[in-house]
Amino acid sequence: MQIITTVTVNQVLTEKSREKLFHSFQSRKIELQKEIDQLKFERKRLEKTKKYNINMLHNYFEKEIENRNEKIKLLDFQLEQLEILPLGSQLKEREVQGLVNVEVGDKWDDFLNKTIVVKDGIITEIRGD
Repeated sequence: MQIITTVTVNQVLTEKSREKLFHSFQSRKIELQKEIDQLKFERKRLEKTKKYNINMLHNYFEKEIENRNEKIKLLDFQLEQLEILPLGSQLKEREVQGLVNVEVGDKWDDFLNKTIVVKDGIITEIRGD
C-alpha cells in the first residue's frame, strides 16, 4: 500500500546557496516595497473619488501596508541570520508531500520524519530521522 507523507527538505548552506538566498530575500523586499507604494497610490486615488468611507478605506490600506512592512522586517531578520550562519548549516527550505510504500510488519515511525538534504541543488542525503 502507498501512503502520502510529509518530507522535510533541508538545504546545506554554501557560498553559492547563501548568495542565492540573499538575492531571493532582497528581491522579495523590493517586491513588497513596490506593493506598499502601489497601495499608497491606490488609497489616494480612491480617497479622491469620495465613493467610500474615508475611515474604512484608511483602515483597510493601513492594515495591508502594515502587513507588508511586517514581512519586510522578517526578511531583514532572515538576511541578518543568513550572514551569521556558518557554512555547512542546514536550513529548512520547505516541506513536500511524498509517496511511500507501507507493508504489514513495517515500523510506523520509519515513515514519519523523512528528510531530504540538498546541497547546491543536488540531493546529498535521504534519511528517516
